[in-house]
Amino acid sequence: MGLDGKLLDATFGAVCETTHCSAERRQTLEEVVNLAVELAREGREGRKIGTLFVIGDVDVVSEQSRALILDPLFGHDDELLRIERPEFRETVKELAQLDGAFLLADDGTFVSAGRFIDVDVSAPENFLPGLGTRHAAAASISRTTGAVAVVVSQSSVVRVFARGEVRAEIIPELFLMSRESLFTRRAEVTQMPEAGLTLAVAAEG
Repeated sequence: MGLDGKLLDATFGAVCETTHCSAERRQTLEEVVNLAVELAREGREGRKIGTLFVIGDVDVVSEQSRALILDPLFGHDDELLRIERPEFRETVKELAQLDGAFLLADDGTFVSAGRFIDVDVSAPENFLPGLGTRHAAAASISRTTGAVAVVVSQSSVVRVFARGEVRAEIIPELFLMSRESLFTRRAEVTQMPEAGLTLAVAAEG
């Protein structure tokens, strides 16, 4: 929140280019990634948590998902469900402890929570080595719809998916130090055993 505009351009420019973000969706993606980084760093109630945000193409995504629980966001005024509202961001952090995905419209309004994403199990490319079902759901829904998905893993890494592929990989501890290299057109993953972290670095060419 409140990041310098030029730094945001450097950070989000490449990933928004690969995901073909509209200006409206770009702003929402920036807000979601910042919220995802906060969740990855802070966890909740002293433990790490994972969650999934799906941005855009709401009607089609809704057709390819279903409610796991009674939707805690149902019936609330849209103005109360905006991602830029600080008090609502805290609510999202609490709801992130529940199973299921959040669905957002391009304008940053949360449409629903606790959604189960139907994964195309016939597509092996949705299942990425070393990553679990949450990432498979992100790959699948971004491949079969026009949505962009943001995953917070329980290992505290944030990944952005579009068209079924990882478009950015973010290590929260390095987010403020390495914005330009963390958002790349094609991310290569370099292992850092001494730190126990992975860092997405710019691909050559």
